[in-house]
Amino acid sequence: MLQRLRHAEIMRRVSTSGATSVRDLASQLGVSPSTIRRDLEVLDRDGTLRRVRGGALRRADLDADLARPFSEVTCTDERDKELVAERAARLVADGDVVLLDIGTTTMRLARRLRGRRVTVVTSSLAVLDVLRADPEVELLLLGGMVRRPYHSLVGVLTEAALGQVVADRVFLGASGVRADGQLVDTTLAEVPLKRAMMAAAGQVVLLVDRHKFPGTGALRVCGPEDIDVIVTNEGAHEPTLRTCAAAGAEILLT
Repeated sequence: MLQRLRHAEIMRRVSTSGATSVRDLASQLGVSPSTIRRDLEVLDRDGTLRRVRGGALRRADLDADLARPFSEVTCTDERDKELVAERAARLVADGDVVLLDIGTTTMRLARRLRGRRVTVVTSSLAVLDVLRADPEVELLLLGGMVRRPYHSLVGVLTEAALGQVVADRVFLGASGVRADGQLVDTTLAEVPLKRAMMAAAGQVVLLVDRHKFPGTGALRVCGPEDIDVIVTNEGAHEPTLRTCAAAGAEILLT
């Protein structure tokens, strides 16, 4: 396939899905991963898309993320997030080792763990800010590249560090839960970290306010069968909750 035709097809696929991986593009277009990487470098330099580790994102999605700073997202649906965090804190026992994902709800959960004799492992700089001065909480910060808009650490160093972690439970955030129960996210760099956190924990707890049911996202994190507990609000989309419950998830409503 000619380069210009390949570039056009790459852009069509990225525009349709919002994000795609090098592996998928190489398979779909019948070329090597190294060829796709070179294509993505060219398209990134042209400003057509944004190359990220393992694939590419629509430039519009990146701009939308940067347009909503963390402080603004924190103020969205505050009451619902506070209720979810309050209920989630009751799942943590003294002595537990917990993994906290990035996000504004897990940040609120961290506030409720202040003064508790627990170990918190996180890639969230917002959680670090909440717990850094607490003498009771043992705080482990995963390494990695700073992703400023999300107040998070990402990349191969973060994933490698997670390979050394054994936690009692992980508290995950997400962009949304689809009507079929699939957990989805919009951020390519965060998806492998969420999966690594799930693999490192004995229990997977999803923290999502009612506005994320049913949700949308270009990237699949996992299926409903991989979630042990969902903490959300009354008024969340009931058919989606029933689908998740049928797959084995315990639903806790606030």
